[in-house]
Amino acid sequence: MNYNGGKWLIRRLSTEAKKLSLYRQLSALEMTGGTVSQTLNQYVLEGKSLQKEELERCVRQLRKYRKFQHALEIMEWMELRKVNFASDNYAIYLDLVSKTKGLDAAENYFNDLPPEAKNKYTYGALLNCYCKNLVTDKALAHFEKMDELGFVTNLAFNNLMSLYMRLDQPEKVPHLVDDLKQRKIPMAAFTYHIWMNSYASLNDLDGVERVYEEMKREDGEEISWLTYNNLAAIYVKTKDFEKAESMLMMVEQEVKPQQRETYHFLLSQYASTSNLAEVYRVWNSLKSILPVTNMSYLTMLHSLRRLNDFEGIIKCFKEWESNCGSYDMRLVSIAIGAYLSHNLHEEAELVFKEAIRKRNNGTFFKIREMFMIYYLKNSQLDGALSHLEAVFSDVEGEKWRPSPEVASAFLKYYEETDVDGVEEISKILKSHNLDYSWFKSSPVINETLEEGSQVNHAL
Repeated sequence: MNYNGGKWLIRRLSTEAKKLSLYRQLSALEMTGGTVSQTLNQYVLEGKSLQKEELERCVRQLRKYRKFQHALEIMEWMELRKVNFASDNYAIYLDLVSKTKGLDAAENYFNDLPPEAKNKYTYGALLNCYCKNLVTDKALAHFEKMDELGFVTNLAFNNLMSLYMRLDQPEKVPHLVDDLKQRKIPMAAFTYHIWMNSYASLNDLDGVERVYEEMKREDGEEISWLTYNNLAAIYVKTKDFEKAESMLMMVEQEVKPQQRETYHFLLSQYASTSNLAEVYRVWNSLKSILPVTNMSYLTMLHSLRRLNDFEGIIKCFKEWESNCGSYDMRLVSIAIGAYLSHNLHEEAELVFKEAIRKRNNGTFFKIREMFMIYYLKNSQLDGALSHLEAVFSDVEGEKWRPSPEVASAFLKYYEETDVDGVEEISKILKSHNLDYSWFKSSPVINETLEEGSQVNHAL
């Protein structure tokens, strides 16, 4: 791609505030509406300078938070304006195509690349796509092609190891490690971590600890808090909480003041060891060092939910709600779930109404499904139907289908409480062009529907 006549695009932004402003606009598009191209065009029309490095930074951030479509649209905008792509830009583009349009589209993109763009980065990105999609035959064939071209790296081996772990074939990982060593390709921390996890999956804890000892001996500089966290997770799964907590202590020794993500891991892992006191200690430490984000509160709420600390969940939720900058329905969902688990449905409804008021847009069918299941379990059909009807006013009918849990709850209610009333909900679903054949999985309900159909036909 030639970069012609684009000097206006490569001027430095005058302040860091402008950088943040652009990313914030792009990251908020799901709520504010509009498109990436409109946002970028408007940004330039307002006289704000833009540089390639800033666009790449926005792509990295959007990928980090799994906003793949918007990240891809930035790359498409750059391509349309003939911004010169570096070697790794093509690889990122390919990865985003795979995540948003599927593997076939990623393959087509790779095949259409000019020869100079088919480099170790794009070959590696396509291998990653094959491995993520569990396409073993293509992954292995592609790996062989990379080997012929001299493109095989540690990352390529890591991809194959991850593939075998996802396929529940951990016994193949040590063989790949042997191959990697024979090629004298340097080991990376992630390689050691997968290797440890393969032995853990084989219930070989001695193997796990042998890998750790080798890592300390051969590549001690590769050890970080992630290594200790990986070991802690392994010990948690084996219920060896003493060793798990010793690893978590090592994590805390490694953590740097600004590593918020590390505190999040500590919260989750201490919750896994059922140590509520340590969860609160880490939480207070985090709050004393860093501004807590929505993700911080979400991690804390997940941890408290795992430990069934109802009072802690509500207190933490109210603290977040009183200070939050952006309203996150994931946190609302946890609070509502906590209230419903304690049969406090009125309190749950109040939280939900306040959330709707503050968000003022969006769909809430996941939370409404929680209410439906609760009301049906408690034989309160009116409550369940009110949320069912509300779903159809929130979203177009064809965009919502009852989850298996919701379908099961309705089936159980009608089978046990009101089998004759099944025709009412069948009419509701039918009026919104929704398939209600799942009712027929119940012989009792199916018979009732058939009888009703015969009566209606006779009339």
